[in-house]
Amino acid sequence: MPSIAPPLSLYVHIPWCVRKCPYCDFNSHAKDGAMPVDDYVDALLADLDRDLREQAQAIADRPLHSVFFGGGTPSLFLPDAIARILDGVAARIPLPRDAEVTLETNPGTVEHGRFEDYLGAGVNRLSFGVQSFDDDKLRRLGRIHSASEAERAIRLARDAGFDNFNIDLMYALPQQSLDGAIVDVERAIALQPTHVSHYQLTLEPNTLFAAKPPPLPDEDSAWDMQEACQARLAEAGYAQYEVSAYARDGRRCAHNLNYWRFGDYLGIGAGAHGKISDASNGTILRTTKVKLPRSYLERAARGESFGTTAPVGPADRPFEFMLNALRLNDGVDADRFEQRTGVALADIATPLSIARRRGWLTDDPARLQPSADGRRFLNDLIQVFLKDGE
Repeated sequence: MPSIAPPLSLYVHIPWCVRKCPYCDFNSHAKDGAMPVDDYVDALLADLDRDLREQAQAIADRPLHSVFFGGGTPSLFLPDAIARILDGVAARIPLPRDAEVTLETNPGTVEHGRFEDYLGAGVNRLSFGVQSFDDDKLRRLGRIHSASEAERAIRLARDAGFDNFNIDLMYALPQQSLDGAIVDVERAIALQPTHVSHYQLTLEPNTLFAAKPPPLPDEDSAWDMQEACQARLAEAGYAQYEVSAYARDGRRCAHNLNYWRFGDYLGIGAGAHGKISDASNGTILRTTKVKLPRSYLERAARGESFGTTAPVGPADRPFEFMLNALRLNDGVDADRFEQRTGVALADIATPLSIARRRGWLTDDPARLQPSADGRRFLNDLIQVFLKDGE
């Protein structure tokens, strides 16, 4: 059974955005008129109350390691709403002063002067959904901001006192060249973020791009972009520590690291997911909240459960652990597998042997770490740990 309770984080989902992007498969909904902000904040806190009641034994006395506001576009909520949520969270569960608190923001939804108020509300890290600094590419992606607006918003945030922020960038965009991808990275570096998320545009099911695919670079071209941009980021002092994450020293995203290390997290809000381990009895539970904002609010009004809970059985834990941990360049200590899953390392000796024989894992028995080939063929590596993988 899981022998030590892992760090505990909180994910807060704000489901509304100004306009649904054609590549987006997140649980986001274009707002139609005024958002029910007050009702939604009430629902979020009721959602948290229910989770804390239902999982009191597992969560008792555990402080929050981090808080992450994702979406949708959380910056559509004014700072006073974010402050009300954080104050409500702190009244219910220990929230240390040094806990990382991240707010995702779209540069096109933030007005002058509001960054100071988000900082005052308790947010200490921002994540800017820039995606590109090429206005043509932004239009193709359906973004509502321009490159200059993105640069202005980031500078305003720094002037307001934010010294920890991420820039999201995508590559292999419609008709993007290698030079264009590198220019995007150069313009991001010039803004001196502490963290860069750099990931390939993929065509996800049930999106407009999947139904009407745009002209994308081929896989070889995309790989060239990844390698060239990775090298430029490294040259500028951003070390890659996960498949799509690059950070300056000491600025890795604590919240996402907790996911990748198979930590625990509460998930509140429409469509939010959570994972909670109970070290006292060895159980691991996944929670899933109802996706539609209207349904979520209706359940809150009726005092009903916000979603479902399902156990993660021992047979499924190795795959779920590896799905996360092997995204990290450094992997994790082998001991952490047993601590977090309750499964003996000996029970996965066969898939471990297969992965090492294929050169996808390093030979260090004390670490579960992907090799360079393992990182390149990550999906194949992870599939080895499926129950019926081999």
